[in-house]
Amino acid sequence: MLSQVFYLLRSRADGKYLSANPNPDSAVSYLLMFREDYDALSYLNAHAADVADRFGVESISGSSVKKLLERWGFNGVGVVQDPLLPNIEFLLTNN
Repeated sequence: MLSQVFYLLRSRADGKYLSANPNPDSAVSYLLMFREDYDALSYLNAHAADVADRFGVESISGSSVKKLLERWGFNGVGVVQDPLLPNIEFLLTNN
């Protein structure tokens, strides 16, 4: 995972990254990551077409993910396996 490049969706309005909160009763949030830039765009077009133009795709190296999680307060990552379903693998970080 450290040598991989991942793609993130970031709001052009406020600079926040797209995240998931699978359990609304919990404050746990996961940074959504995509393996390809076109997967990120497919996700937006399939699930948020009306606001897709408000997001940009950003790349990040696997070695930089931990620092980004710490800086933004995410509890883990959600790696999107299939952007159309969506099928997401959630991984918690070890704090």
